Amino acid sequence: MTARRALSILAALGLVASGGVAAAAPAQAEPPPQEVLFVANNWDGTASVLSSGADLTPVGEVDVIPDREQRLREIYRDPIRLAAFLVIRETVGEGHDQFADDMYTTPDGSSLVVSRPSFADVVSISLATGEVEWRFPVSGLRADHMSVSPDGTQVAVSASTGNRVHVLDMETGTEAGSFPTGDKPHENIYTADGLIWNMSIGEVNNGLDDPALDFLKGDRVITVADAETFEVVREIDMRERLDEAGLEHLSDAVRPATFNPDESKLYFQVSFFGGFLEYDVSSDRITRVKTLPRVFHGPRTDMVNDSRHHGLTMRPSGEHLCVAGTMDDYAVVVDRATLEEGPLVDVAKPYWSTVTGDGAACVVSESAADQVTSIDFETGQKITSVPVGDHPQRVRLGTVPAGWSGVR
Repeated sequence: MTARRALSILAALGLVASGGVAAAAPAQAEPPPQEVLFVANNWDGTASVLSSGADLTPVGEVDVIPDREQRLREIYRDPIRLAAFLVIRETVGEGHDQFADDMYTTPDGSSLVVSRPSFADVVSISLATGEVEWRFPVSGLRADHMSVSPDGTQVAVSASTGNRVHVLDMETGTEAGSFPTGDKPHENIYTADGLIWNMSIGEVNNGLDDPALDFLKGDRVITVADAETFEVVREIDMRERLDEAGLEHLSDAVRPATFNPDESKLYFQVSFFGGFLEYDVSSDRITRVKTLPRVFHGPRTDMVNDSRHHGLTMRPSGEHLCVAGTMDDYAVVVDRATLEEGPLVDVAKPYWSTVTGDGAACVVSESAADQVTSIDFETGQKITSVPVGDHPQRVRLGTVPAGWSGVR
């Protein structure tokens, strides 16, 4: 075989360039991030990482308070912050510090952004080293629920005693803007039309739970802000809408909420109520109410932070809702068209509900059993339960680097 013929064969195989110069080896593409579920273990300050499917296979764990000693030293030196720290422990924390409320990962899966109520901050944790990359102290004395923008570049966090939502850059922690809310901002939701919806729940940590004392609970509204300018464009007082619908007996403190796929309807829970409501956005009125079976028969003052039910998610295709019946100790799938509920799944004080990565099942956190449970959307039946850390609450889909199994 001639040298020319040999070179042509090698060139055809991509081993050399056609001119006889050695061809560069093709660049190896970075493997895509791995989709997972993050579980915020509020009382021990960790995040359990599980596979994103209904099997909930354990993947790893993240310490979200690696700077705990530094933060505690700062708190102990400041009488006001120390008082707030102890109040959070004895009220909303039920005798425990609250170290991990909500969390999202950066789009590339390299970092985990976490809100930490007792430390009144948001931090970014490197999933490679476990170190704090940036820290943002919120206004007031406590950080709460978050929501990530559709493009994954910004995160909105409720400063629950500052009555403000901060919007932060996910990579740097720099504040892009903020907007005022009602009393005790809680849930945040980004919508496809470029808005942020915030639900303020008012005072939930006192015993003034009798309906006659409702006026002492504070200013509870839905604040809608522009996601680019952070200007408030609308304020919705659900008290007016509830009264118009003949629902004067229900609280207007909107708790967890979710939109249907085209965002024409909002489904939400309210304080002290076992069930949820449907709100039509365009007509600005409540259109349906779903009351779920009552298991808990204690007084209103025994409902943890006024939340009879706390956790509501929508199947991505829109056919079903998954409800966490917190004080009733069950989770249940509800058909959205008919509002008929499926079987009640026994779970221990479920405190959140989300969907698996494939959208086939919902996942609820069992805060009283330190585990999470998956439930099939089609059958409404339990699939499996997996142990996690102390007092799991928020569960969010996220990503980690391919092959990640924990911070090294």
